[in-house]
Amino acid sequence: MSKSWKDLTTKEVEKKLSSDSSLQLIDVRNPDEYEDGHIPGSKLIPLPELPARIHEIDQNREVIFICRSGNRSGKACEYLNQLGYSNLNNMVGGMLAWIGKQERN
Repeated sequence: MSKSWKDLTTKEVEKKLSSDSSLQLIDVRNPDEYEDGHIPGSKLIPLPELPARIHEIDQNREVIFICRSGNRSGKACEYLNQLGYSNLNNMVGGMLAWIGKQERN
């Protein structure tokens, strides 16, 4: 199966966030990583929980997956792509490359 999601840089994600309030941001890191700092408005669904929580992702809206470096978020895109989801994006470089606003819990 071919790759049908987009790899977005952190700058491209910031630009999308400033112009599209309907984006879904899904952070697939572990809870402790998320608590250390996450993009405001992002929802935590750790990658191992994704199959059980797939119903929390709206198939009709664009989604950007986020992790530490872009690896786990790429796996999330691959998984949802196999299930027929579209409008998938992987934030390459992950939170290591993110220089925008962050929230901490």
